[in-house]
Amino acid sequence: MADYKEIRAKARELMKGFCRVCPVCDGRACAGEVPGMGGLGTGESFKNNFEALKKVRLLMRVLHDATEPDTTCDVLGLKLSLPVLAAPIGGVSFNMGGKISEPEYVDSVLGGCKAAGTIGCTGDGVPPFIIDAAMDGIAKVGGHGIPFIKPWEGGEFGEKMDRALATGCPVVGVDVDAAGLITLRKMGRPVSPKSAKEWASVISAIQAKGVRFILKGIMTPDEAKLAADAGADAIVVSNHGGRVLDHSPGVAEVLPEVAAAAKGRIAVLADGGVRDGADVLKFLALGADAVLIGRPFSVSALGGLQEGVATFIEKVRAELSAAMVLTGCKSLADIGPRVIRTACGK
Repeated sequence: MADYKEIRAKARELMKGFCRVCPVCDGRACAGEVPGMGGLGTGESFKNNFEALKKVRLLMRVLHDATEPDTTCDVLGLKLSLPVLAAPIGGVSFNMGGKISEPEYVDSVLGGCKAAGTIGCTGDGVPPFIIDAAMDGIAKVGGHGIPFIKPWEGGEFGEKMDRALATGCPVVGVDVDAAGLITLRKMGRPVSPKSAKEWASVISAIQAKGVRFILKGIMTPDEAKLAADAGADAIVVSNHGGRVLDHSPGVAEVLPEVAAAAKGRIAVLADGGVRDGADVLKFLALGADAVLIGRPFSVSALGGLQEGVATFIEKVRAELSAAMVLTGCKSLADIGPRVIRTACGK
């Protein structure tokens, strides 16, 4: 495995002007830098993700026999070595500096994830090379990827979804939290919200082809219920990394109530501010079945390509395992509210 400090140092050099690869990735230095890797406007939504998760404390337990925890899981019919997926991110040229190409980035994320026993998601956007790289990349790894398509207006959505299904992927997603995304609006290619009834029709058609469906960008219990009613197989509790709506709460703030609304009906994934394995455990304890990680995967891909991504995943797995040992969890099923204390003392 490569040295992770060296990977980050290389990424800092390549991403100069787009991401500082700060010692603590909390959204403060890059507030308003969209395009780029920052948060929209004041950057509060990005910062809230980080701060909300930081306020969750882990309760140490050491009188037990959980010495070799099992980090494996089954999510959406996928058997993964740990409950971590690479979040869908695209636009290397205008978000990350363009020192590697879009295909190199996609291949690094998907290949690194597959090598480490998990799965990566791909992004969508403008120009066309973003979706082209995503579709080609998933095809290269035998369909082992989850393509996310934006909620485009007109026929573009259907055309791109057909391309996604043609890759042989087992799951597709739509990042509904991209509605109103500033980078797309600036390029004259708007995306827009759609009703639960509209999504129900889309989901039914996709599931009829044997493919599962994720709605990413659910931040309230009522929309979690709407997503379940529409037939989605999973939701991602997410505010799009703080890049679409300023002043939204951190994901860790809303996750418990959103997860409770969807419990037993659909899988609940979450992203926003996750930086290490301890953060993964926190999200699981707050109600998530699995976690998506965004910016750290981008840094790892830029700094070390496929090997960098695999190194990051192994780092997170080791951190998650250590946190499970010290909270008395033999398996992911043991992780729950009993292992955490939130800011309000619960």
